[in-house]
Amino acid sequence: MWAFAWGTAIGVLGGLIGLGGAEFRLPVLIGFFKFRPMPAITINLIISLVTVVFSLVFRTGLGQIDGLVSHVPIVLNILSGSLVGSYAGARMAARMRDSTFSLVVVACLVTLSTVLIGHDLIFQINTAGLPSVARVIIGLAAGVVIGLFSSVLGVAGGEMIIPTLILLYGVEVKLAGSLSLAISIPTIGVALLRYSTVPALTTSRVPDEMSHVRSGSPLIASMAVGSIVGAWAGSRLLPYAPGSLLTVFLGIILLISAIRLLAMDEARS
Repeated sequence: MWAFAWGTAIGVLGGLIGLGGAEFRLPVLIGFFKFRPMPAITINLIISLVTVVFSLVFRTGLGQIDGLVSHVPIVLNILSGSLVGSYAGARMAARMRDSTFSLVVVACLVTLSTVLIGHDLIFQINTAGLPSVARVIIGLAAGVVIGLFSSVLGVAGGEMIIPTLILLYGVEVKLAGSLSLAISIPTIGVALLRYSTVPALTTSRVPDEMSHVRSGSPLIASMAVGSIVGAWAGSRLLPYAPGSLLTVFLGIILLISAIRLLAMDEARS
């Protein structure tokens, strides 16, 4: 019941700003449910994948399938980089010690909170004058960074994909959300596939970590269902929410979560 409740609450937050909510789910998995970083990331990836798939189904049901098809080249540009970053990020995470991994997670959360808090300023940047070749190169580089964040944090990466689509290609914000979901699904899938082979890459502690993921199947299912319900509810509440202020507020929550995780890591050491 706690997993469903947390999943629903986080899903509402994500639905309000067009995200999967994984950034807020990770501190809950580590802080409330007491998962260690590695299984928490893997569980977050699984729930993120379920949430993103359903979100894309909901959006395409609203008549955005034509927009997705016409922007396939843009999706492939960023996706080709994100798949590489996702694969590399999972490999790096598997080789890190718990203490180092926790610090990397905190750094990623702080970066994402900065993006959320400063989104208005970021969206004022004009990149319309870039030549096509430069856009492709920047898109690839941005994709690699997005893939790294996705695999290390277990997130869909929408906080970085959406600004990239808007700034680099001038995509309308609602369509950018749908394109972001299309990019996130294979990115998360590659990260999960890579994490499934982690025991062959690292020390004997990893199989024990992965057993925590298997034993947490009921929690994963409950939180995934709650995330879907919450995302639906959040989308219904969206017309009544002050989007700009809400995004800043969630960025502050994310920053507080990062500080809390850092304090917990210092307490364990």
